[in-house]
Amino acid sequence: MKPSLIVFDLDYTLWPFWVDTHVDPPFKKQSDGRVLDFHGRHVKYYRDVPQMLKQLQQEGYTLAVASRTSCTDEARQLLNLFDWNKYFTYKEIYPGSKVAHFQRFHEQSGLPYQKMLFFDGCFLCVTCIHAKDGMSLQVLQEGLQVFAEKSQGRKT
Repeated sequence: MKPSLIVFDLDYTLWPFWVDTHVDPPFKKQSDGRVLDFHGRHVKYYRDVPQMLKQLQQEGYTLAVASRTSCTDEARQLLNLFDWNKYFTYKEIYPGSKVAHFQRFHEQSGLPYQKMLFFDGCFLCVTCIHAKDGMSLQVLQEGLQVFAEKSQGRKT
């Protein structure tokens, strides 16, 4: 069984920093596609992320972002500058509990938590994968496998 919603945290999951402490807005996109912060530092994401998001979209998955950052505008700006908004159906980016984020996903999508796959830390009955060193195709495949295995033992 496949997840109906795949959710990603941002900091240290899709990119290797905390948006509220490690980079300084405003951000600018250069003609070569690189994104720079206020000090001219290159703002990078994990290498596999663009390919992974594109692949998931092409395979028909619904994607979401859940981030507890207090720098909501900055996180949204980076999603826009990286051209990733087109991949995410749902975005819950605000301080507070991830529980609140997932309650909103449930309300907006109508999906039960058991059909959600989350890449970050684990809680509740959502299948969670800790992306210790950020997202990669290998972490994605492991998460999809864990979700399939856990789903076989659940009643939906």
